[in-house]
Amino acid sequence: MTFPLYRGFIKVVSTFLTLIWLIPAGHASGTDSLPERQEPMTEQQAGEEVGEEATAPPELTPFTATYKASIDKGVAIKGKATRTLKQNPDGTWHLSFNVESVIADIEESLQFQWQDARILPLAYRYKLSGFLIGERKRVLDYDWQEKTVSGRYEKKSFSMALPDGALDPLGYQLQLRQDLKAGKKRMAYQVTDKGDFDQDEFAVIGEETLTTALGKVKTIKAEKVRDPAKKRETLLWFAPDRDYLLVKLVQIESNGTRYEINIDDADIHQGG
Repeated sequence: MTFPLYRGFIKVVSTFLTLIWLIPAGHASGTDSLPERQEPMTEQQAGEEVGEEATAPPELTPFTATYKASIDKGVAIKGKATRTLKQNPDGTWHLSFNVESVIADIEESLQFQWQDARILPLAYRYKLSGFLIGERKRVLDYDWQEKTVSGRYEKKSFSMALPDGALDPLGYQLQLRQDLKAGKKRMAYQVTDKGDFDQDEFAVIGEETLTTALGKVKTIKAEKVRDPAKKRETLLWFAPDRDYLLVKLVQIESNGTRYEINIDDADIHQGG
């Protein structure tokens, strides 16, 4: 695989993704046609709609999941990605995402509190390193008493006011899973990005049964909502019968490059 292709994959993994990862080629299902795109909601609209559909808040469940990936026409990417959620002795939680490959490694982690069915990020760390790739680091520290978040991105430091409900680049992905478990259909998150906040929005668009490394799995299919003029697409499949574990992710870039990520193995620690 050429370096430019691998670098493209790293970009997907380390941003949205990062979102968890990597598939045996051959477990992919066909490309689905998308429904008509909806205009992005305002934060207030998202909050109102989420509130109407919410049920009893689900508890966090520790898990370990591994993924494999392919690029475009089933070209396998050699490497392993592992996503782990565990509770610390002091009651806080630790979420990690690690990629190991010949060319590059990713280490991403979050320490957080689980409070009122919401992730309260405390410390986020990200590191990308590898052959032909300069080391990249990202640090975020959240002070909820002072309502500030401070960070460092590629040697540039910043500090800014911290709005209620703000999330980090890794924790919002887990929050999405928990909100789907609660029965929500449309969700919007404020995600810390360098010295600002991004508004990331997701919507449930249907159900689908997939053939995976775990066997046939019934899933809920969601998409990242974008402006109709943008050509990027991100589709995600979560398995309700497996505690809403992410089992597949497809991202199509504006240039048509397709990345596909599927579950390889999973261990869900029901009952803590």
